[in-house]
Amino acid sequence: MSDRPGPDDPAAKILDREALLRRFGRPRQGRLVFTNGCFDLLHAGHVRLLHEARGLGDALVVGLNTDASVRRLKGAGRPLVPERDRAYVLAGLAAVDAVTFFDEDTPRELITALLPDVLVKGGDYAPEDIVGREEVEAAGGRVVVVPLLAGRSTTGLVTRLREVEPPGR
Repeated sequence: MSDRPGPDDPAAKILDREALLRRFGRPRQGRLVFTNGCFDLLHAGHVRLLHEARGLGDALVVGLNTDASVRRLKGAGRPLVPERDRAYVLAGLAAVDAVTFFDEDTPRELITALLPDVLVKGGDYAPEDIVGREEVEAAGGRVVVVPLLAGRSTTGLVTRLREVEPPGR
């Protein structure tokens, strides 16, 4: 990962908020889809969510919790993967058009600034509990909940990893 990414380098898809709004803010052409999360230990459930989300529009932006935000939400010892690495892995997926960070506990500020046409969250959220729903719907957008892929969660992976004893014990 270099400091100056080439056009095919996933790092070119990692945008600060100002660059993100210049590229994907309103007015815009096409339908913008947005989702967010910690994406610590990317797994099949995440990939499915991102693939489904991308199919709902012309571009997918992922809001990624910073390391400090993840620690506040998930506790000490998290994230397992640093924010720049999590962003790079997400940006390397074909379904993802851009990744940006947010340091707040929720993405409300980012969603309000971007006002995506479609806001997507996983099936562990009830539509009425999705942060940004009111702002998106008030702007004419819609909220979509993608069903979870059973048995796939970062918390579950972390728990199983911590239960495994190191070799030689």
